[in-house]
Amino acid sequence: MHTHEYFKTPADEDELDDIDDDMVVGVIAEIEQDVLNESESDDDEYDLVDMGAPEPQQNDGNSSSNESISSDGSFNPDGEDTDSDDSMIDEAAAGGASSAKRRKEQNAIDGTGPSGSGPSGSADYSHLDEDDETDETVRAIIAAIKKPRSAPPEIKLEDFITDICFHPERDIIALATIIGDVHLYEYGNEENKLLRSIEVHAKACRDVEFTEDGRSLITCSKDKCVMVTDMETEKLKKLYETAHDDAINKLHVLDERLFATGDDAGTVKLWDFRTKDAIFELKEVEDQITQMLTNEQNKLLLATSADGYLTTFNIGARKLYVQSEPYEEELNCMGIYRGSSKLVAGTSKGRLYTYNWGYFGYHCDMYPGIKSPISLMIPITDRIACVAGEDGNIRACHIAPYRNLGVVGQHNMPIESMDINCSGELLASSSHNNDVRFWNVKYFEDFGDIKYNEKHNAYKDKRHNLPSSKCTNASDFFADMTKEQDDDDNGDGGNDTTAAPSNVT
Repeated sequence: MHTHEYFKTPADEDELDDIDDDMVVGVIAEIEQDVLNESESDDDEYDLVDMGAPEPQQNDGNSSSNESISSDGSFNPDGEDTDSDDSMIDEAAAGGASSAKRRKEQNAIDGTGPSGSGPSGSADYSHLDEDDETDETVRAIIAAIKKPRSAPPEIKLEDFITDICFHPERDIIALATIIGDVHLYEYGNEENKLLRSIEVHAKACRDVEFTEDGRSLITCSKDKCVMVTDMETEKLKKLYETAHDDAINKLHVLDERLFATGDDAGTVKLWDFRTKDAIFELKEVEDQITQMLTNEQNKLLLATSADGYLTTFNIGARKLYVQSEPYEEELNCMGIYRGSSKLVAGTSKGRLYTYNWGYFGYHCDMYPGIKSPISLMIPITDRIACVAGEDGNIRACHIAPYRNLGVVGQHNMPIESMDINCSGELLASSSHNNDVRFWNVKYFEDFGDIKYNEKHNAYKDKRHNLPSSKCTNASDFFADMTKEQDDDDNGDGGNDTTAAPSNVT
């Protein structure tokens, strides 16, 4: 800038003083933005107009590459200034076009739209070929994008999801919400389709279950009502108005004609679809009923409560069977394992208590668990359970002997409900983030039985990510590197015919 001041003419001096660096930069930025907009409006992602920098002119002996420098090396004031602002603008425009092209290629890999704000929803990855890439990271990203899905995509709702339930026969899942509605989705690995939304309750729908034949939905609510709704016609088949004196928290379907309900005050009622009133009612606890279940014989109905009791009812005799000793923690969930010979209950302190079937007065074994509140439990196999709670992680554990197997899946917020489909391959979970995620847990079929006193690393087991998890283990990355190194060594060893020296004398 100081050099150009010596060549100002008196007439232009005032005008040139008004031009500063900010104006030049602004002009460059404006032209660059125009070039970017023009590039992004192109329909074809890869047929961008080549706006690269112009090729340097070849010296033919008659002209110099820089006209401001004479052939004898002296400065020519009348020559063209190659470092002018126009040439700088041209170079900036060329650089902007190259940046736009790189950005569009990256968007194609990421599956984002032109603005890069999120998934476009209809991204086409057929043009991506990992064999054409030399960078290992890019190859891995392309392979992950084109890998077929093993579980349905996530379902997102505007309202808080209070409970989920799989259909006993079809690929349908019911989602109960805090505003009293039930949404029915047909799920698949490629997409989930909303079949219908049923307005059931005036207040929060706390639990939803299908009847054994799958034709009807049973729901209970904070409005103290129980409703039986036809799944296809959405018509109300039966209404138990004011079924409890307090808000109903849980229900459990026993068979084609019986179901049970439990409320916030600890009352348990047994119902028959063929009658209008409850056929059995008992109140043995003072706090919320957290879960109810029965075994295949349907002779005993078990209920856990928030005041730390496991209460068992004799269904046939319609009376109390046995109640456990009180625990100084909430009993939130339970499951049956080992051929219906073991009952396992999860607590608010992260412990797992084991009871021999029929002997529910006190536990026979206790496992410290995950040191995080356990609010949900789903039996995956006869010896493997999935537990979840406030930390947002779904963990698998082996029952008798106890062993943490690893993390099945993750949510960003506490998990509210879980269920497993009729085939036992898909586990679904909902969280406080109003989302439902699916996890393919078919790999548990290949898990071998764990022996007592078998050595293991409890710290690694707790943090190990299983195949369904969205996170990977750091050890897997290094294992792949070791495998590649071993393959290279084996390949070199096959060509080496020289025998290794022996240490034996």
